[in-house]
Amino acid sequence: MEADRIDQIALPDGTMDVHVWIPDAGAGASIVLAHEIFGVADYIRSVAERLAAAGYVVAVPELFWRFAPGWVGSADEAGTGAALEQLAALDRDQAIGDVGTALDFVGRLPGVDGSPAVLGFCLGGTLAFGVAARFEPAACVSYYGSGVPDMLDLIDDVHCPTLFHFGSRDAYIPGEGIDAVAAAIADRPHLQLNVEIAGHAFDNVAPLFHDESAARSAWSKTMAFLAEHVPLS
Repeated sequence: MEADRIDQIALPDGTMDVHVWIPDAGAGASIVLAHEIFGVADYIRSVAERLAAAGYVVAVPELFWRFAPGWVGSADEAGTGAALEQLAALDRDQAIGDVGTALDFVGRLPGVDGSPAVLGFCLGGTLAFGVAARFEPAACVSYYGSGVPDMLDLIDDVHCPTLFHFGSRDAYIPGEGIDAVAAAIADRPHLQLNVEIAGHAFDNVAPLFHDESAARSAWSKTMAFLAEHVPLS
């Protein structure tokens, strides 16, 4: 597997860095990974490595590039406060456009097969859903996107297979929000919902968030979903 490299995408208002991992095969199906509020930190890098080890080309755009290029936060109480300050400066619609631009960029990399999927955690889970509605990814996996329940008016625009993960004990996403997602996707077989008995950010390995049982369960479902909708050659 090729270690993390940084490519750049020229946009009308500047240049966005995109971290890229290439699997040992050198090419294959691809995934754009949208990061949490902590930026392209060690945890998101580890997720990219997991996916690349499984055989996917993975790209992680730096979504805070306009106001805090290269910023990385720590997944603890103090780091969460600092990350929320960065989040306040982010224009969500603009960030969805950035992830969509990364989707197009990855799809044109040498050796990439088919359309890329989009996968996101926390902030990235919200953005992944927005990308599924605005662009045409091969598939979408959205982990505990706190903005998703407020964006359900976009559900008719989501045509790709989509898997939502939530935690039933998530302090940031009330149960009625998850119930609203469940109601919105009813009778839409291409949209799936998985709810783990866990809190927010349960896949993140930081002690403040991690729930090993929920993380393993959701990840196995994610990999099965990707294998079905973004198969490796």
